[in-house]
Amino acid sequence: MAKRVRGEDGKMYKVKKPFYKRVWFWVLAIIFIAIVGNGLSGGNNDSAAEKPSNSSSVADKSTDSSIKEESSSTVVEKESKPEDNVSSEFKSALNQAKSYSDTMHMSKQGIYDQLVSEYGGQFQPDAAQYAIDNIQADWNANALEQAESYSDSMHMSKQGIYDQLISENGGQFTAEEAQYAIDNIKADWNANALEQAKSYQESMSMSPEGIRDQLVSEHGGQFTQEEADYAVNNLD
Repeated sequence: MAKRVRGEDGKMYKVKKPFYKRVWFWVLAIIFIAIVGNGLSGGNNDSAAEKPSNSSSVADKSTDSSIKEESSSTVVEKESKPEDNVSSEFKSALNQAKSYSDTMHMSKQGIYDQLVSEYGGQFQPDAAQYAIDNIQADWNANALEQAESYSDSMHMSKQGIYDQLISENGGQFTAEEAQYAIDNIKADWNANALEQAKSYQESMSMSPEGIRDQLVSEHGGQFTQEEADYAVNNLD
């Protein structure tokens, strides 16, 4: 029951409770706290739910980037193999050209002629030209190899080797390539002259003077006079 007090006029009055002591106040307070609590909890959940979406977006971007990189890599690999568009005939011509250069030390023109020859590769001119345009060869080195072969096996003179290297019926090297070979060959020209002199003597039964003339002839050995004299003077 409500508390009664006597007023200054002598009458009895009811004393009202302060609002914070009333039941309805605490009911409203509890409801308010519950609402606020739920709101905060919901906000946290929403924020937490949004975070995975950011991670997913990053993952998607990473995946897209990887796909693009793989795609670019594939394009580069395809572009780095232009030989895929070359016909088998062209490839075969190039392989034969490499063989002629590596094993026979032929010149550029010599290889081309051999590739198109009916007694050689029998390739079409465009296939042979493709081979010449794409072969990696040191023509100076090839000329030197042929020069050494002429000296070692045929005992030719310096001038004879040069002429043979540039001849259209011989090596078919350029003048520059032939000169490189002559400048760099290591040969004993006196010894070569003597070997040819012995051959003339044994196979053709030539006299010493006939041998001398043959050795220096422009249609013969093309040795120098000194080299020919050395050869004749050292015959048995």
